[in-house]
Amino acid sequence: MASTLERKQHIKVRETQMEIPSGGPAFTEDFERKLCDAQSQLETLQTQRQALERQKLALEDLNHRKQEFLNGQLELSEKFSNAVTTIERELFEMKQEMDDLDQTRAAFANHLNRIESLNPEAWPKDTLNTELQKALSILDKAEDEYEQAVSYFTGTRKSSIFGGASSTITGSSTSSDFQTMVRNGLAFNLPVIILGSLALLAYLAK
Repeated sequence: MASTLERKQHIKVRETQMEIPSGGPAFTEDFERKLCDAQSQLETLQTQRQALERQKLALEDLNHRKQEFLNGQLELSEKFSNAVTTIERELFEMKQEMDDLDQTRAAFANHLNRIESLNPEAWPKDTLNTELQKALSILDKAEDEYEQAVSYFTGTRKSSIFGGASSTITGSSTSSDFQTMVRNGLAFNLPVIILGSLALLAYLAK
């Protein structure tokens, strides 16, 4: 009987230990306060996490836009650099061509004035031979300088000024080149032929 009583008492003690004490109103208020604090902290952490996510997205967008800018900057820098270099080279070549053309124009204008000033009709008969030699020398010099100018500008963009094909035009026929040469040769030799004929007539008229 005693052992049975001790077993029952032992079981009752253990059952008592397993009971959760209610603690009263104070315990309930403390528990609710801790729960409220935990919920507040959780909400704070959630807000911070969302803020960090927004900052992360904003930083990624900023880096993406920065990379787009760097790529565009590099691409446009190369384009404008190449364009500026090409334009400067083109302007230099054009200026050089303009200087060359201006010098050529001045030389041609001088030869033109000298050629047009020649008047065999006004030469005295006794100095006709001397004057004719001087005139032929003037024509020869003018023709030489013209041929030098044509040779200098051949193959350039200004070769068409002298009756040649421009460097931007290809495929001209041989017959066209030959006709151009004939016209140029006739244009230069015609004054010589005329002066020679006049001199011969003047000589025969003596």
